[in-house]
Amino acid sequence: MNTELRNRLRPFRDKALAHGIPADDVERWLATARPCVTLTREDGMEPVVGRFGGPLELPADMPTPEDPFVATIDLAALPADATDLPLPPDGRLLFFAWPESDYPDSAGQVVYVPEGATVAERDKHESWNPGDVDEYRAMFDSYPQGPLRARVDVSLPYHTNFTPPGQQRSVLLPGHPRAEELVNVWEDTRDDIATDGPMQLGGYADEEAVYLDPVEIAVSGATHAVESGSWEGPVSADPADWVLLADWFAGEDVARYEGSTVHWVIQREDLAARRFDRAFVTVYWNP
Repeated sequence: MNTELRNRLRPFRDKALAHGIPADDVERWLATARPCVTLTREDGMEPVVGRFGGPLELPADMPTPEDPFVATIDLAALPADATDLPLPPDGRLLFFAWPESDYPDSAGQVVYVPEGATVAERDKHESWNPGDVDEYRAMFDSYPQGPLRARVDVSLPYHTNFTPPGQQRSVLLPGHPRAEELVNVWEDTRDDIATDGPMQLGGYADEEAVYLDPVEIAVSGATHAVESGSWEGPVSADPADWVLLADWFAGEDVARYEGSTVHWVIQREDLAARRFDRAFVTVYWNP
């Protein structure tokens, strides 16, 4: 974590210490901080790096993804070192998702379109055609539209527990006996430190109610999907081998899906190899 981001976390550190949390516990928690990009639709000085919605443009030999189109990110427009993800330096990432869990199947896809690739516009309803089902068409029609601006931010964990390999019950994060208090302090100070936006690249996953890391839950979904034959392996069952690619707080906009959050996760080795088709997508929704 660079000095600028550490300085931005000062309100968190000050409040944690004021709550009587020992300095060593606070520093260990701060060491977990990750840079991330908050994507906002608000006017401002931040660069436009993509958009919600718009035309769906894909190479001719690429199948149309099965889920609705959410957003496009221009990787070359992202600020340098905005995340700790090994993203390509250019090209576009296209995100697709259905804002309702289909456990254990993946609820969306990610498509990488390299810079300079020849593309053509597709019918956004081609593969998941809602037909005459009014509620589904209304859902897709309520997907957000418009430019997305990037704000470089910092992220701390929202979760307090993890499940040790081979066990059924979760335990507090190792080395962090004050995790619950530290998460509460982060929730109290986050608005003073980071921008609020409908989408995030990198960092830690968040949703309406967090206990376990949503990435851990996604990994469990991916392993079950492989076991059921609905998704191809290989996959690692160790959440440390995975990373959050993006969050979308769909419940802010999408009709009937208030509180819904979409998580796109990917194995680190797949991300490094640019195998974005290997991203797995989960949804938290408490209707």
